[in-house]
Amino acid sequence: MKRRPDGGTTTEGSLPFGVEEDAALPPSLANHQHGHRERLRERFAEAGSDALADYELLELLLFRTIPRRDTKPLAKALLQRFGSLAEVLNAPEARLREVSGMGEATALDFRIVRAVNERAMRSAIRQREVLSSWSAVIDYCNAAMAHQTREQFRILFLDKKNALIADEVQHTGTVDHTPVYPREVVRRALELSASALILVHNHPSGDPTPSRADIEMTRTVAETAKALGIAVHDHVIIGTSGHTSMKGLKLF
Repeated sequence: MKRRPDGGTTTEGSLPFGVEEDAALPPSLANHQHGHRERLRERFAEAGSDALADYELLELLLFRTIPRRDTKPLAKALLQRFGSLAEVLNAPEARLREVSGMGEATALDFRIVRAVNERAMRSAIRQREVLSSWSAVIDYCNAAMAHQTREQFRILFLDKKNALIADEVQHTGTVDHTPVYPREVVRRALELSASALILVHNHPSGDPTPSRADIEMTRTVAETAKALGIAVHDHVIIGTSGHTSMKGLKLF
């Protein structure tokens, strides 16, 4: 028996932890597949991601956990099922596993890629003057929230120089509603000694158009915060089809 990285054990000759079980190919096909993988890696190394189609980038990722099987059909099946590379990488694990050939280790790899991307984008805006890095803020919020299947209400807490001091999801609701309590928002801002806020929430429908409830809630939060010397710079609504700035629309 061998001990795995997760503390479990595996028998001699079994696949390493994190590698999917797949059928061995006949020698001729195995050689062809090996050559295909090497050529794909070389194209990526020499010319970058722009030289590869979306399904080929997915293949590169699938190589990690599927060592022998031809991964092109699976990559194309994933794109056909979910519609785009972004939708594939952000799909819930349970839905990914519905696609034939997707195993637990591969679904976990996708989740890791998603987490690394989100963390990198968050680090790009931390301790920077947020209002002068607005595109990075929007990119981060899109990465974190655009593909969520339930509404999330997130707050970016800023200091006197408008640098990010905290990023917190306050509530997660249903597919079309999440409760927001203005007093809780302001209380948390005071706890963090925040001078300003950016409110963010997503619309799982994909349409970032603010509802009447969104507008009324934002006005209430802004008025409550203003009474205590805390500014609400914006309320951004994130959808898969884009984003809306409620401040830009002069809705509060």
